[in-house]
Amino acid sequence: MSQAAFGLPVGRGLLFLIIAGAAWGTAGAAASLVYRTSDMGAVTLSFWRCAAGLVLLLAARLLRRRPRAAVSEPLRRRALRVLATGVGLAVFQTAYFAAVAATGLAVATVVTLGAGPVLIALGARMTLGERLGRGGIAAVVGALAGLAVLVLGGGGASVRPWGVLLGLLSAAGYCVMTLLTRWWGRNGEADAGGTSVGAFAVTSLCLFPFALSDGLVPHTAQPVHVLWLMAYIAAIPTALAYALYFAGAAVVRSATVSVIMLLEPVGAAVLAIVLLGERLTTTTLVGTLLMLGSVAGLTLTEARGTTTEKPVLA
Repeated sequence: MSQAAFGLPVGRGLLFLIIAGAAWGTAGAAASLVYRTSDMGAVTLSFWRCAAGLVLLLAARLLRRRPRAAVSEPLRRRALRVLATGVGLAVFQTAYFAAVAATGLAVATVVTLGAGPVLIALGARMTLGERLGRGGIAAVVGALAGLAVLVLGGGGASVRPWGVLLGLLSAAGYCVMTLLTRWWGRNGEADAGGTSVGAFAVTSLCLFPFALSDGLVPHTAQPVHVLWLMAYIAAIPTALAYALYFAGAAVVRSATVSVIMLLEPVGAAVLAIVLLGERLTTTTLVGTLLMLGSVAGLTLTEARGTTTEKPVLA
């Protein structure tokens, strides 16, 4: 299928996903700077990220004319789509932060982002009939190997079963969110902008009680600095990135989406070296090259496939 909802070509969807993955990678560095200058917790940061991102998305929709969907979506189905996507996003984010607290950043990242492509590939095969092919399987394996080298290469990671289970739960939330976006986007019924707004509204409601218990207002000696960082997190790796993600995920094969999103740890590693003073090691370089090569290969395969693939009616 080379066209999808609102006439979005698959090639443009791939570009949207690449930009989204790169933007997501900057969130970790910005969050690290927030933690250094305030006592804000991870769940509270996630809540404000979603709540502020929701405001920006709503403002953007009010300032532009919304294109009409090719197929009118029933209200009940739209509500179900928004609720399911929002809950999936809430589980994805919250379980990941809990996994980081339980077993450390390295293991939580490998389990969540490593299990995600596998679960999505299996789910897409069973529910959407999507096949990866040999090249796609090789790209997924290469990307997961690069992720493991990139994150675990430094050593010193400790594996705790409860943290691993939370990481798998986070991956399951990511899987559900991705598959549902692709499922509803196949026939042009899904409005990417509406999905983003609705998902962030549901996620903000889910995270609010936890953020309230942690403390909504952080203590800081640099309030302006923290405010600018939060504004950036809400605008770029949240409102912009998720809007592009939902648009791209609706037209690109689910397994391809999950591999392209592995650009997030690559971007985070680069920023950690450039902005946070971390050293470039051989393992970081090898892991980054493996992941970038896998993403590039799978992206080219997907783009070539759209030129030879006949349109399929959903």
